[in-house]
Amino acid sequence: MSVGTVEDHAEHHGVELSPEQQVKANRFGLWLFFISEIFLFTALLVARFFLWGNTRPELNQVVGLIATSILLISSFFVYRGETAIEHGDKKRFMNNFLWAALFGMLFFIGVVVLEWNIFGLSGEIAGVEIFGHLKPTDGVFGGVFFAMTGIHALHVLSGILLLLAAWYNGRKNKYSATDNWGVEGTALYWHYVDVVWVFFYPALYLIGTAV
Repeated sequence: MSVGTVEDHAEHHGVELSPEQQVKANRFGLWLFFISEIFLFTALLVARFFLWGNTRPELNQVVGLIATSILLISSFFVYRGETAIEHGDKKRFMNNFLWAALFGMLFFIGVVVLEWNIFGLSGEIAGVEIFGHLKPTDGVFGGVFFAMTGIHALHVLSGILLLLAAWYNGRKNKYSATDNWGVEGTALYWHYVDVVWVFFYPALYLIGTAV
């Protein structure tokens, strides 16, 4: 049942949810969404191990490690921002969420521009090729890789938009130490997307023999 459905059901029966009850309903709806998403991400992981077995494509380890580090750093800023608003520090909340959105965008660019190499570029730094060579048409390697990174990148992009929306609402003074569900929900979503990548990264870059 979605949060909107919970609200409609309450209004239909003449029951007005208290702020605390509304937040609980919001959390319940969000966790239902997370659970439904688990099936999607699990299916992608199962497909990876079923189709790739104990092998994997030769991917850029440097780009993968840097991108992963950037995403984890962004989660740190989200945590700081959420903690700040809980203590009524709106300025620190906004600064941290803006940094989180910036690092999230860096991760997104790293995947789309470097690893996907959508512009067909080539180049090296310190003898290391920084642009990917795998294509969606490269059999099961390309299909699985682009499916996993593509769906995750879409979630990252939506998370960036949520971070910016929360930052904008912060500018409009819509949050306080006791009323900040928009911040809490955004933080939960962002941490969830990060946790998914913690499973995707080793499955794509580390496990198996590169061929």
